[in-house]
Amino acid sequence: GLHHLVWEIVDNAVDEVLAGYATKIDVIINNDNSVKVIDDGRGIPCGIHPVAKIPTLQLIFTQLHSGGKFNADEGYAVSGGLHGVGSAVVNAMCAWLEVESSRDGVTKKMRFENGGEKVYPLEDLGKTRLTGTTVWFKPEPSCFSTTLFKYETIKERLKETAYLIKGLKITLTDKRGSSTKTEVFQFEEGISEYVKELTSKKATITEIISFDDKVEVERKDNKPKFIEAEVAMQFTTSDSETLISFVNNVKTIDGGTHEMGFRSGFTKAINEYARKNNMLKEKDNNLDGVDIRDGLVCVLNVRIPSGDIIQFEGQTKGKLGTPIAKPVCEQIVYEKLSYYLVEHQHVAELVIKNAIRNQKAREAARKAREEVREGKKAKKQEVNLSGKLAPCQGHDKKINELFLVEGDSAGGSAKQGRDRRFQAILPLRGKVLNTEKTREDLIVKNEEIATMIYTIGADYGINFDMKKCNYDKIIIMTDADDDGAHIQVLLITFFFTFMRELVKAGKLYIAMPPLYKATYKQAKKEEIAYAWSEAELNDISRTKNVTNIQRYKGLGEMNPEQLWETTMNPKTRTLVRVVVDEDNEGEAEKRINVLMGDDVTPRREWIDTHVSFTLEDDYIISNKDGDR
Repeated sequence: GLHHLVWEIVDNAVDEVLAGYATKIDVIINNDNSVKVIDDGRGIPCGIHPVAKIPTLQLIFTQLHSGGKFNADEGYAVSGGLHGVGSAVVNAMCAWLEVESSRDGVTKKMRFENGGEKVYPLEDLGKTRLTGTTVWFKPEPSCFSTTLFKYETIKERLKETAYLIKGLKITLTDKRGSSTKTEVFQFEEGISEYVKELTSKKATITEIISFDDKVEVERKDNKPKFIEAEVAMQFTTSDSETLISFVNNVKTIDGGTHEMGFRSGFTKAINEYARKNNMLKEKDNNLDGVDIRDGLVCVLNVRIPSGDIIQFEGQTKGKLGTPIAKPVCEQIVYEKLSYYLVEHQHVAELVIKNAIRNQKAREAARKAREEVREGKKAKKQEVNLSGKLAPCQGHDKKINELFLVEGDSAGGSAKQGRDRRFQAILPLRGKVLNTEKTREDLIVKNEEIATMIYTIGADYGINFDMKKCNYDKIIIMTDADDDGAHIQVLLITFFFTFMRELVKAGKLYIAMPPLYKATYKQAKKEEIAYAWSEAELNDISRTKNVTNIQRYKGLGEMNPEQLWETTMNPKTRTLVRVVVDEDNEGEAEKRINVLMGDDVTPRREWIDTHVSFTLEDDYIISNKDGDR
């Protein structure tokens, strides 16, 4: 919510850019954690509104549905905002807000405080040759859990915006701290440079493919309007697809009709080329879109006219519902990609041969999955589950929990210490597979992975169905050491790659077992306190008469009662939720690929850049002459 204040004001500036009136946007985070957004657009009208009888600038910042998106003749042709409430809501959530507008040769200013109360009338600051708008605001602390803006969060959003609008210059300045930090984002090649960044740590098999076009659509007012679609994509050796889509600069994290059209046109163009060039025989089935898009990294940028055409689903505009967007995107992608494939036959052959290999691997994986699902290996599966899974007694999927526990000994303690009514225990033996660099058919044949898939009950990959998930929480419970951390990472990789919707729904957690047990005397009796860090242990040691400290090397060292009290009891435990930042899902995909993939070079580069090795030994070598 806090950062959404910035997005609303920046989006207004972006609307001026899309309308062709602005070329640059400056965002400044000040020492007092206030934010200033400056654009060189037309400026906000300051004259008296004919209906409201107050300055238009005041109207926009104090009343809902008063922005430029609602004027049929003078409003924005393309706009990310649907509701016209952004500026007014930001003002309502701020301790104070100042807005300056340079327009018609003069600069005027108005200040609001206490959530939108006008402090003084519109103030004339004098003549100017410039045009533009400056909005400076400070969030109201009572409205938010924190008012500390995160630089990286704002940076990623602004950088993303710069990718989407070729040539737009966005400058981000952070004045907090001892030194000022400034970064400039400007990309002349637009989303092609976005794809280049997304694939920078991946092994690629094609060049970046880009194209754009527009299609005229009918409107109720019979005025000519166009839907524009811009695509940039590249094929990599990755085992997953990355499709990041936008509509009018709004990231559509839940997809929608434009993504459906893209996929349909994409699949049609590839299959048609494969048939015409005898890469698929008459008896062969068409290539499935999933097989073709395996390893694809794509950015889809769509612009739809404001007004009666554009429809989003949900308040956050995460999914496009505009029906006409599907056939338009399908037509553009089909026609442009078909032409590209004819002109670049070597790329077409690479993509289609790769898709055929994927199709064969998927078929092998499907057979392996059916063997597990349909009980063709029922005896083996029965042994797997009966010897490992301790199911819960209840059947309420809204409260049931599954603990993935490292090792049989810890699993035994967890089985005895749990609440059988809603907690199930699945012990895991050793390290699970690194699913980022293992073929899918081998993954589902792996005993540990197959048992997890079967236990969770919602399938995996494109067939994953959140509604079928047997548990409200999947909790990874490992030892507090390097091996335990490694197992956590391997499991997170599996869930991110094959059950991403489960992670995005906030159902994946990491348990936090204590590091220390401190025994102390109080009133001639021995009591026990637990510590999750060195600092907590020091606090206990300072305030209590500690007689013994035990450093837990593993979960198996705790008896069932201790494990329940510290790690499994919902009333006393601490869990860390694993989440996918919806604004940076592509970055998460890239990190997983770099850190868990096959290619060693980008992983080494990442470690060299991000990890500081501070320990140095004092070992000295002397040669025969005494030189050291």
